[in-house]
Amino acid sequence: MKVIIAEKPDQGAKLAAPYQSVKKAGYIEIKKTAQFPKGAYITWAVGHLCELVPPQSYDEKWKSWKLDTLPIVPTRFLHQVSKGKWKQFQVIKKLVQQSNVSEIIMAGDAGREGELIVRLIIEQCSVQKPLKRLWLSSLTKKAVEEGFRTLKTEEQTRPLYYEALSRSCADWLVGMNASRVYTLLLQKEGISDVFSTGRVQTPTLALIVKREKEIEAFQPEPFWEVSATFAIGEKEFKGVWHKDGKTRIITAEMAEKISLFCKGKQATILDVKQEEKKYKPPFLFTLSSLQTIANQRFRYSPKKTLDIAQKLYVKGFISYPRTDSPFVTKGEAFTFPTILERLSMKQEYSSYFPLPVASIMGNPRFVNDQKVTDHYAIIPTEQVPNLEKLTQEEMHIYDLVVRSLLAAHQEDAIVNTTTVETLVDKRATFVSKGKIVKQLGWRKIIQTKREKDQELPDLEIGETGQVKKIETKESVTQPPKRYTEGQLINVMKTAGKQLTDTELEKVLMESQGLGTEATRAGIISILKDRGYMTVTENTVYPTEKGRLLIEALGSSLLTSAEMTAKWEQRLREIGKGEASPALFMEQTKKLVTHLLDEASRQAASWDFSNYDTASMQKKPKRGKRRSTSLGKCPECGGVILDKGTFFGCSQFHSQQCRFTISKVILGKKIRQKDVKALLKDGKTETIEGFIKEDKSFKATLVWDKTEKKITFQF
Repeated sequence: MKVIIAEKPDQGAKLAAPYQSVKKAGYIEIKKTAQFPKGAYITWAVGHLCELVPPQSYDEKWKSWKLDTLPIVPTRFLHQVSKGKWKQFQVIKKLVQQSNVSEIIMAGDAGREGELIVRLIIEQCSVQKPLKRLWLSSLTKKAVEEGFRTLKTEEQTRPLYYEALSRSCADWLVGMNASRVYTLLLQKEGISDVFSTGRVQTPTLALIVKREKEIEAFQPEPFWEVSATFAIGEKEFKGVWHKDGKTRIITAEMAEKISLFCKGKQATILDVKQEEKKYKPPFLFTLSSLQTIANQRFRYSPKKTLDIAQKLYVKGFISYPRTDSPFVTKGEAFTFPTILERLSMKQEYSSYFPLPVASIMGNPRFVNDQKVTDHYAIIPTEQVPNLEKLTQEEMHIYDLVVRSLLAAHQEDAIVNTTTVETLVDKRATFVSKGKIVKQLGWRKIIQTKREKDQELPDLEIGETGQVKKIETKESVTQPPKRYTEGQLINVMKTAGKQLTDTELEKVLMESQGLGTEATRAGIISILKDRGYMTVTENTVYPTEKGRLLIEALGSSLLTSAEMTAKWEQRLREIGKGEASPALFMEQTKKLVTHLLDEASRQAASWDFSNYDTASMQKKPKRGKRRSTSLGKCPECGGVILDKGTFFGCSQFHSQQCRFTISKVILGKKIRQKDVKALLKDGKTETIEGFIKEDKSFKATLVWDKTEKKITFQF
């Protein structure tokens, strides 16, 4: 008899589906089959069934948060059954301890976390029985049957367990010690909130705060551009003045001089360059790229995209989503004709068939056995669903995955680009750019932003005409843009490096950066849940609490994206059996000592006078949180309170007072101290970073008593 331990109940049901079985309480009994001559039991965890024990389980002195009891460094890490999951653990324990059970098959998700979840359960059950590993990239009937026929040995996947365990223990060590030391030191500054820190979450927060500071420090500068409309015979086109490729003019006077000089003058075609550009189909999806696109298209958070993809995977419709590889193996590519044939029968996709590229088997852009590690790219399986039965959200994600595969079987998109240099009165040079789509190719399946350049007429060198119209346009330089949640995934993956699109494409094919494909969405959720960042209209803003923590950390190693990325690389080496987990943990313990010393040194020079520390007081343990009073309501004389998502009057219910102040005005986060000043003095300090029509400006917020509304004062 064999016991198969899955990661979740629905996954267990999928593993049992190909066989005759009987559902029991907490497990499924498979009847005798050719695959299981003596039958089998399929049971499951409920996510992370086991967890690391709390500090006081090692030493009672670690129960209280005190500086003199740090560092917290256990000699050996211990685990326990998670609260509320004891009943299912007992089911598993009873099954694996049965005398007639001769083998245990670990069937968690085929990745590091799945390996950790199941092995910890077996360890807690205190059994020593032969282990095998089921490794699947899809949960179709065919894939499940093939997976059970080709089980891995437990030695093959054991390094992944060491990697996941090392990551878990290192995160616990760093988080437990750094969170306590900064929370306790900040309490001495009169700030009673809890400040959670983490090996991955803190450098991610540092990148968000860094971008916000760049926006605030940005000084917009005006510039001018001169554009002209040329008439060459009956042909008209537009161009922009430039010098050495630069179109921006730094003074209005110079722009006006150029404009006056060119008005009505003769224009001669100086140069015409034509170039054909080919754009290859996009890579197949990794989890990061799927999360990025889903955020752009549907504004789904990374976690939401992962959750939807996981549902589609469990239903057998797409392959395993937690992958960092955009490639597939030849074995998977061999199944594409079957998958595509079934998709062609769906009304939503039938118009794209027949596909111009019959097979991508020999195309290394998509098929590369050497570059597939644990899992291949996210692709639709041969189990094509009834699309009408998918929820809208499931259809959105499934459609992205399907179109990715269809696009891979399309021709390149080809665009002809033309660059024209026009000389006005032998002195002023204008450049005109135009694009003509020669071949739509894969873009007929995956819509991209339309080309903005004009369609230029046929022009030849030496042709002459005149300037028909001249215009001067004033603009201002723009600050860096805040991240969206989708962009934040890529920022984490590149460890904050500023990369060009070409460089980014190369990096996204490699596994590096902050966190892993499976953990990044969770890190972003943690930053939101712990009050370090907010998301408004898909734009990420650091909170006052998040900014203060990064200020307190200063140049600490804990904020270093590069260092954390190197840690991730070392952890991956552990997963490949190329590095020692024991050595890694020793280095982590040394880092903890360094972080504690560093925090004590930094605390001596802290100055938080510019921060709204009143908004960072710990919530009462019982009852509702007492809202902070910010001042007198200008409408009814009540009290203005921080309501969480906005500032509002305490007499909303009793007096129906509807006075509110939004927490974000024109893209700028409004802080409590701004509201206090507005209510007390009638206006705020000058605030930088308001954005309207893609232009950044600074202004003072003023309460207009006559109009009874907040206005801008420039």
